[in-house]
Amino acid sequence: MSQSVPGSSPSPARRSVLRGSLAASAALTLGGAGLAAPAFALSGRPRAEWGVQTGDVTTSSGLVWVRSDRPARMLVETSASESFRRVRHHHGPLIGAGTDFTGTTALRGLPAGEQIHYRVTLADPDDPRRTGERIVGTFRTAPDRRREGVRFLWSGDIAGQGWGINPDIGGFRAYEEMRRLDPDFFLCSGDSIYADGPLQPSVTLPDGRIWRNVTTPEKSKVAETLDEYRGNFRYNLLDHNVRAFNAQVPTVMQWDDHEVRNNWYPGQILDDARYTEKDVDVLASRALRAFGEYTPVSTLHARGGGRERRMHRVVRYGPLLDVFVLDMRSFRNANSRGRQADDTTGILGAEQLAWLKRELAASTAVWKVLAADMPLGLVVPDGTNIEAIAQGDPGAPLGRELQIAELLRFIKHRRITGTLWLTADVHYTSAQHYAPERAAFQDFAPFWEFVSGPLAAGGFPANALDATFGPERVFVRAPERANLSPMESPQYFGEVDIDGHSGELTVRLRAEGGTVLFSKVLRPGRVGQ
Repeated sequence: MSQSVPGSSPSPARRSVLRGSLAASAALTLGGAGLAAPAFALSGRPRAEWGVQTGDVTTSSGLVWVRSDRPARMLVETSASESFRRVRHHHGPLIGAGTDFTGTTALRGLPAGEQIHYRVTLADPDDPRRTGERIVGTFRTAPDRRREGVRFLWSGDIAGQGWGINPDIGGFRAYEEMRRLDPDFFLCSGDSIYADGPLQPSVTLPDGRIWRNVTTPEKSKVAETLDEYRGNFRYNLLDHNVRAFNAQVPTVMQWDDHEVRNNWYPGQILDDARYTEKDVDVLASRALRAFGEYTPVSTLHARGGGRERRMHRVVRYGPLLDVFVLDMRSFRNANSRGRQADDTTGILGAEQLAWLKRELAASTAVWKVLAADMPLGLVVPDGTNIEAIAQGDPGAPLGRELQIAELLRFIKHRRITGTLWLTADVHYTSAQHYAPERAAFQDFAPFWEFVSGPLAAGGFPANALDATFGPERVFVRAPERANLSPMESPQYFGEVDIDGHSGELTVRLRAEGGTVLFSKVLRPGRVGQ
């Protein structure tokens, strides 16, 4: 059922963007190709050579991130114009070694539905007059009126399976393609780094070609220490495509397993000779700290340290869209065969499930995107155990399926409309429609699940479907063998376009190179589309 349809193109009227100058500025920050680690000077003024990022943007707020090469005061100026004729000043934190010289500043009181230009200055904390070069960026705040549409992209799985930044092919090329589409934001659906995936300087492909990786000390082994996790986040920022993208497009960040270690769950004790630290809870704590230091996520910055730091949240993007960012890692039970007849912990945990129900019921947005870091009806194994939700038994819900059944039942009985699921994780792209007439469990309303990725990692064959919730694979594009490099298989990302007048939502599954593989239009308020 795939269709070749024209790709959407950004309207010049939607944004006045710093296209050429902004991309060039970000690309040149770390040198011409942007693929070599920066050599920070130990004297002079503070420098911001890792670019800027924004995240969790709403109608009136957003977060701006930067990294310095030394202790500094972070200062942010915002303006309605690229010339910065009139500016607002936002005083950020003092940043130093305790956060690996990273800092995040919250911007509040921004106008809705407007292009915001910002510049970040790093000042000497002992002499505010000594400042480094300014680094610029831009983003668009969410609209507060329904007639203004919303368009965003999603994908995941970055620098995985041994395929890192390859200068011979221009680095992470999909980021530049996404930047040119000029979305309102990007949803990163997890596996934003591969902390458990060391990189070799070169890999010989089956056809004899050589894949060449940029390497760093932190990417030479599995991450265990806080500094090694930090180094994995820094690695992706070596790519000039990533930095240019970050300076133009806000990101909603999510995590999955590879931010810590493959297929991890709380309480796990590793039997892996590569690790000297065997307690996954210790590794996860270090990984979460590094994640909070290197990504602009509202719940990690606003709530401070300790147990209040959490990944799940709602990003409200105006009257058309709420994005429910789920955490399918921090609260799950241990991976098993998934055949439990009673499972209250599941993959979300009882507290997160209760939170999700409350937030869904309270949402007034036309569309409610459930951003899941793992798919619902695809069987994802972990050896002889189950890594995701579906366990291959087509009958009534068991194990983690019980919690999903409870959620789907709640959505139906509370008459919550406009839900769809977006995910990555499995390293191919597909569209699944779920319907009760095909399902063993039937107390739910039909819905769609769309899968995309990888963005810069190995491609894998399609996973088997589990019939418990009645999925039908309407479209799939996947390699026939495991771990195809980005030189052998295209990378994938998805696009969601919500029309401001009709409220119709169009999903496009895209392949690197500009091809739209599949398109589906959903209409607001309708059941069983």
